[in-house]
Amino acid sequence: MEFTENDLLNNWNEFISIIETNIEEPRKSALITMYGDFQSDLMFAPAASNENYHNCFVGGYIDHVIRVVKCSEKLYDTWGEMGASLEGFTKEELIFSAINHDLGKAGAPKEPYYIPNPSDWHRKNQGSLYELNGKLHYMKVPDRSLYTLQKYGIEVTESEYLAIKLHDGMYSEANKGYYMAFKPEFGLKSNLTFILHHADHLASRIEHDNKLPKDKTIPTTIVKSNKATTAAVFTSSEASIDDLFKDFFKK
Repeated sequence: MEFTENDLLNNWNEFISIIETNIEEPRKSALITMYGDFQSDLMFAPAASNENYHNCFVGGYIDHVIRVVKCSEKLYDTWGEMGASLEGFTKEELIFSAINHDLGKAGAPKEPYYIPNPSDWHRKNQGSLYELNGKLHYMKVPDRSLYTLQKYGIEVTESEYLAIKLHDGMYSEANKGYYMAFKPEFGLKSNLTFILHHADHLASRIEHDNKLPKDKTIPTTIVKSNKATTAAVFTSSEASIDDLFKDFFKK
């Protein structure tokens, strides 16, 4: 999938609107400030590095997060209607966790998490359109998400902390101790983590099902002529949003 300039702007505005509508002060302003620092990279960021995974295309990250928020809201209602407990957490905690569940994929200001893969062979034969940015300290995505929130002084509740940390469910070996507690007192004390995990999984399946037939052509909005050019597009602190659009949407 390739988004137009208007698509990217509309998605970004919808994302900010979700924060403004669902998060109370002072966290609302702090989140908007934080995401403002990431905007020039995050608007264009994919949600994954390989085209065989969900939303591996320019703008895929924001598109995915918006979908996870919407799935979270739907599943919150469904769980309640079907008799599951919604005790122990608030709707704001659920939406906050959904907004920030993959924040670690933002990387750091001026240093995106994913950068275009300069290897034509890996792009064509493995579908690895992006690679991890080696300039960043290695962290698991949930760890970097929580690190970034604390770096900006954004308070996170215990429930939100666990939901963000464990949103990958049993796909992550490190999470098993939380999901497989053999004594009730040591198990998760609310369904927030389960709902967020299901929302993320549902969103990923929707994105998988809606994916266009595989095309071996490498999108021109992702791959430039050389590594220096791609790095400049993704990390330039001088470039304005308009400049970035000009680089990505050359006629």
